[in-house]
Amino acid sequence: MAVSSLYPPNSTLYSLSPFQTFTIHSDGFKLISRRRRSSSNSNSCSRFSVSSSHSNPKILKSNRRSRFGQRLSPYDNDNENEAIHDDDDDFWLFDDPGPGLDDDKRKRKSQATINGSGNGGSMYSRTGRKQKINGNGTVTLDRNNFRGKDKQEAGKSSNIKYRRLLDEIDVDEKWFPLLDYLATFGLKDSHFIQMYSRHMPSLQINVTAAKERLDYLMSVGVKSKDIKKVLLRQPQILQYTVESNLKSHVAFLVGLGIQDSRIGQIITATPSIFSYSVENSLKPTVRYLIEEVGIKRSDLSKVVQLSPQILVQRIDNSWNARYRFLSKELGAPRDSIVKMVTKHPQLLHYSIEDGLLPRINFLRSIGMRNSDILKVSTSLTQVFSLSLEGNLKPKYLYLVNELQNEVKSLTKYPTYLSLSLDQRIRPRHKFLVALKKAPDGPFPLSSFVPNDESFCQQWAGTSLDKYLAFRQRLLLKDLAKNFALSIGTLVVILLRLNLALQEDTGYLLPEEYQN
Repeated sequence: MAVSSLYPPNSTLYSLSPFQTFTIHSDGFKLISRRRRSSSNSNSCSRFSVSSSHSNPKILKSNRRSRFGQRLSPYDNDNENEAIHDDDDDFWLFDDPGPGLDDDKRKRKSQATINGSGNGGSMYSRTGRKQKINGNGTVTLDRNNFRGKDKQEAGKSSNIKYRRLLDEIDVDEKWFPLLDYLATFGLKDSHFIQMYSRHMPSLQINVTAAKERLDYLMSVGVKSKDIKKVLLRQPQILQYTVESNLKSHVAFLVGLGIQDSRIGQIITATPSIFSYSVENSLKPTVRYLIEEVGIKRSDLSKVVQLSPQILVQRIDNSWNARYRFLSKELGAPRDSIVKMVTKHPQLLHYSIEDGLLPRINFLRSIGMRNSDILKVSTSLTQVFSLSLEGNLKPKYLYLVNELQNEVKSLTKYPTYLSLSLDQRIRPRHKFLVALKKAPDGPFPLSSFVPNDESFCQQWAGTSLDKYLAFRQRLLLKDLAKNFALSIGTLVVILLRLNLALQEDTGYLLPEEYQN
């Protein structure tokens, strides 16, 4: 992301000439000078031009001008017609009269201040609070306008709140309203520092504009709890306007046939999609998937939902490299590779050297031929995502040592490799053995395929509760073994945890688990 400053930092947008007025004293009138304070923090800004290698969306309105004709910062306010009130400005008050006003002007200014158009005038006290001057000359405090000391106290509070942030980066006080709003989504100082390091201008956005954009994202399905994740991955999203960017990208996803209920999930998984041009990047990628890769148009929405990242990567390089590798290594025909991508498009993200090749070599090492590996990988392409040491090897050893099956059984039931060894394979095997319903010889891998309820009905002939209780006990035994604890010690620990839980929530384990 390239950022260039069009204006020098701390440039003054406008200034006003000082003027004078009178204040009332018991012995007459006294002339004081009221000067507008020129603050580099509030009256200066840097206007940014943001360009992207993928797209260059209209970020913010940059042609706004104040009622005085000066150009305003694109990060100040989205309300172009909002009035600017002089009463909201700070003033420096001086006892000495300023130059430039003759006696007649002073008298007219004094009279206007006293009369106040017949209803009383106004002036500012030295504390910065606005005061009203009634027709009888008495001065009262206008409590509807707090300035000066109260503003300083608010600034001190924000400085304390964002102490770590102030220590790490150069924070402008104008950012505090935005930070307060983003904090409602769970973002903290460390997150703001991360956003700053990735894209500093995202913290300069007006809070009203930021709220409009995040409200829209939540209206299309992004969950409030996921906003933090989205912003940390793509802070630029705060700059993308709803009309010219966000809506067009959502419409593109809907046009692919993706259901409204899944739009938010896709955005959460790949918020960078908004930085890619719909016409110049996203649509050409879709055409490539259909025309070059060979994915059916009817399968396109499923492919995108399984792997939204497929829309934002160099699909031509990924596809060509993996197509050549699988064709050469396994002799895979084109239609088989297309089936792999359709079922598991993450295949295009996996490294060839560190992902695909080691798993192919492992399957070869246990006695599989290339044709067998092709059958397994076409039917269960996610085999390329499974850990060798923590998944494939333990399941293979259990297959041959405990289930007494041959490796070739995997070509008929490749799903076995995707199931949990601790949560499904071992408990079902041990349960049927305990019931003396395990068949002689190789254990049937088909018993691992149905869900728990169907397994109990078709294979165990018992209730679901009985199987779940058996599995729970088996898991506790495994836990005790892994951590070198006896079952008794483990039960004591669990009971103590239960007592602590009861004190906090009033919940108590059922008696059968306590006994």
